[in-house]
Amino acid sequence: MQPIRRFGFDAAILFADILLLPQALGMKLWFETGEGPRLEPVSNLAEINSLKPIDEIHETLNPVYETVKRLSDTLPAETTLIGFAGAPWTVATYMVAGRGSSDQGPARKMMYQDPVAFQELIDLVADATIEYLAKQVEAGAEVVKLFDSWAGSLSGSGFEQYALKPAVKIATALKARFPDLKFIGFPRGAGGGYISFADAGVFDGLALDSSVPAEWARDNLQTKVAVQGNLDPMMMITGGEMLESETRRLLDILGGGPYIFNLGHGITPEGKPENVEKMLRIIRG
Repeated sequence: MQPIRRFGFDAAILFADILLLPQALGMKLWFETGEGPRLEPVSNLAEINSLKPIDEIHETLNPVYETVKRLSDTLPAETTLIGFAGAPWTVATYMVAGRGSSDQGPARKMMYQDPVAFQELIDLVADATIEYLAKQVEAGAEVVKLFDSWAGSLSGSGFEQYALKPAVKIATALKARFPDLKFIGFPRGAGGGYISFADAGVFDGLALDSSVPAEWARDNLQTKVAVQGNLDPMMMITGGEMLESETRRLLDILGGGPYIFNLGHGITPEGKPENVEKMLRIIRG
């Protein structure tokens, strides 16, 4: 609520660590001091099949649903509440590696060496994510956003199989249950793969990472879906004239179509509130 009270954003999003879902599926989760979270990894079909059934995940995830409900009850009526989940590919990379990795190598290795087991893992995470997001919608989320932070490490048929198809499956299932629900996909680093997301016909919006050229997004995506993004988060640290010129440039290029102004990824702890205020003054005119 703090940034909503301070800046009056049009929407609020509730982030919850993506490792909560693997933990809810029965994976051991702990924290290494000075390093971060760790999971006891899964490496084969037997270990995947030993995870909890999907109908047992909610006990662990109930605090997320309760927080969504409290936010829904507290937010101003004009402020949209966005639910959040990690996409199956990104979540699976942590489940296989047991931690973050620079190139998602362990998951990509399993993807090639044991495609049956890896597909089972992707399907399990996708089905669990449907139920996870459905509960957030029931608790008050009006829009949901699927973050595939490592989509850019996939290519060719791998991108279609493990990034696009699971996201389409999740969006389709949720829209069948909640016909008025809006769904935003975020295949970070997808490059030209954004077009396949736009062509899928189930996403109301696509969030753009900072590497996507605004002109390209206008010509190839914005005729099909709303676009969200994609100011470099570094601008929230550096500010100055470049912040003003880049904000105006995005508004000029993308403001003629369905557009949600946003950063190209999350704001960092070093971001300065005065730069957020400056950006908002420009956007609001």
